[in-house]
Amino acid sequence: MSTNDVARHTGTGRTRLMTPDDLADYLGISLHCVYAWSSRGGGPRVVRVGARLRYRPEDVEAWLDSTTDPLAG
Repeated sequence: MSTNDVARHTGTGRTRLMTPDDLADYLGISLHCVYAWSSRGGGPRVVRVGARLRYRPEDVEAWLDSTTDPLAG
């Protein structure tokens, strides 16, 4: 799944926010890991919608870019 699959546009012209489930699926990690990052202040930048966590696809990509090891081949 790409962020383009998740980041469908809404009728308002805004990009659809990713849920924690979307993020876990996209990164191939457990939902527990997503929530652990959030509670520790790690992972991609979080958007809080009430009590719910959401992620902007562009923030996820920026976070991935910032955590990429330039020496990994």
